Amino acid sequence: MSEIGGFALVLHSHLPWLPHHGTWPVGEEWLYQAWAHSYLPLVDMLRRLEDDGYRDVLTLGVTPVLAAQMDDPYALRGMHDWLGNWNLRAQYAAVRWRGDDPRLREVAAAEYRASATALTEFETRWRHGFSPVLRPLVDGGVVELIGGPATHPFQPLLDPRVRAFALTLGLDDTALRVGHRPEGIWAPECGYAPGIEDDYSAAGVRRFLVDGPALHGDTAFARPVGNSDVMCFGRDLEVTYRVWSPKAGYPGDTAYRDFHTYDHPSGLKPSRVTGRHVAPHDKKPYEPALAADAVRRHAQDFVDTVAQRLRDLNERHGRPGLVVAAYDTELYGHWWHEGPAWLEAVLRGLPKAGVNVTTLRGAIDAGYVGDPADLPASSWGSGKDWRVWDGAQVADLVEANAALQRDLLDLVDTLGGPARDATLDQAAREALLALSSDWAFMVTKDSAADYARRRAKVHFERYAELSSLLRAGAPTRAAARAADLRRSDGVFGGLDARALRTHE
Repeated sequence: MSEIGGFALVLHSHLPWLPHHGTWPVGEEWLYQAWAHSYLPLVDMLRRLEDDGYRDVLTLGVTPVLAAQMDDPYALRGMHDWLGNWNLRAQYAAVRWRGDDPRLREVAAAEYRASATALTEFETRWRHGFSPVLRPLVDGGVVELIGGPATHPFQPLLDPRVRAFALTLGLDDTALRVGHRPEGIWAPECGYAPGIEDDYSAAGVRRFLVDGPALHGDTAFARPVGNSDVMCFGRDLEVTYRVWSPKAGYPGDTAYRDFHTYDHPSGLKPSRVTGRHVAPHDKKPYEPALAADAVRRHAQDFVDTVAQRLRDLNERHGRPGLVVAAYDTELYGHWWHEGPAWLEAVLRGLPKAGVNVTTLRGAIDAGYVGDPADLPASSWGSGKDWRVWDGAQVADLVEANAALQRDLLDLVDTLGGPARDATLDQAAREALLALSSDWAFMVTKDSAADYARRRAKVHFERYAELSSLLRAGAPTRAAARAADLRRSDGVFGGLDARALRTHE
């Protein structure tokens, strides 16, 4: 069967820095849930595909701040404890539901099997962190790894010096962990400002993602941006939204496991969606066979949708085109329990339909490249502009972040010496953590907004404390406080604040 065009799946794996910053309902628990239900199954799937001879399976974005957490000894211990607790909760549910509906007992048994498998996998393959697990998949050409700025800041709102510093730090950190410096990035929130491609080019970045509307929906080819040699890829929303859109998508099917309905004594999720307007206590027990049927149906629908889209593009352009479907990794498994099974069925089914499954790098090599494009200021957020991160609801955060950047740059320019300074490094580290795009997103979307505001405030105040001590001529006290802060916020050990300076 001749190939009808290319398909590039891009997964964006990201969580803000969470160790030592709360546990439940938002905090470390967020990390451990995504780790258990998304990252472990994804790696397991990729290993199976590798064993079956698949290469260039997908483009995997892993933000430096997420990779750092999954290599962190404290988080590794916490994750091991969490998996053990998951196993105990499943055993408790089996006893609690002993005389209930047999479908509930099967839920408990399935959770016990899944937690036991995850524990074994974690103890045998993950005990030294994520990087040793990820590197063979990158070395073997199973995935293309893309990175990003260190703490996932919304780049259009950064001072150019801070922007370059965060990006270079993130790319260097990935190279240190995995042995490959990414040539592609998932720009945080797909945030773009005209001219940012020049920064990318200077940092060695050759390709990045934008949302489809930034290209007016013309996403059939990678396109050089402006006069640069940097390529942008646009998400094909016509295809992407088959899976998940602001209003609909496969995970809402009545047979899939309901994300929001808990059995609170055990912490398990025993119900299926049942119906959009069905109250939690009226939802029916989860049935794996029904969910498996839905996975097969939706995987085939997606394969058919991609194939038809590529035939349409071929007819329109007179040559094979490309479909880019891009999602948060955490959708698969954490939010959508059946997502990993659906992913594997799709990745196995597309080649049989004549689709060239490839990576962003592979798409360029295959010639899915179009004419240069001039991009507008954009993001993948509401309105496809910057309102989520620069709107009225977060105006105070935007103002505080701008002031923080000005103070940071002045601090390193006026007080920094020729030698590396661990106190200045920690001040820069706290500043980058305060600048994470997650805080504004969570506030605007009213998703754990109190936690987000508290986190932004904590890091801003920690930065301000170090800056004040240094400016007051108290370097000994500043150094002691910086050492204390590193115990909880010691991410990116290679961070060197001297790189922020405008002079040697």
